[in-house]
Amino acid sequence: MKDINELNLPEDVKYTKDHEWAKADGDTVTIGINDYAQDQLGEIVFVEMPAVGDSFSAEDEFGSVESVKAVSEMYMPISGEIVAINEDLEDAPENVNEDCYQSGWIIKVKPSDLSEMDALMDKAAYLEMLKG
Repeated sequence: MKDINELNLPEDVKYTKDHEWAKADGDTVTIGINDYAQDQLGEIVFVEMPAVGDSFSAEDEFGSVESVKAVSEMYMPISGEIVAINEDLEDAPENVNEDCYQSGWIIKVKPSDLSEMDALMDKAAYLEMLKG
């Protein structure tokens, strides 16, 4: 496992206490699990995703990630409707391990209230949470 100082935590995304990341881009928000989560889980072998058109509230469970070590649920950083899922993960779930912020993104959401992004942590706050 990586040391906390080795984690890839981009400045341009927001983080949740459950180790998801969210990045706003126009009227959609891309969501995935962050480098800490993928590192803790180890080799990811399956990603369970919702269907396009499903709607969730912030902190609702929307899917799960299965690794050789464990199954971990994923929780919505913000409320909204699923407008895209990363279908490439069905054949290549390892993309989450290899590049969790690019090819390993999980869902795209049309937020019902984009201001919910303001409640998420920036990199500095997330690092403080990890340090305890």
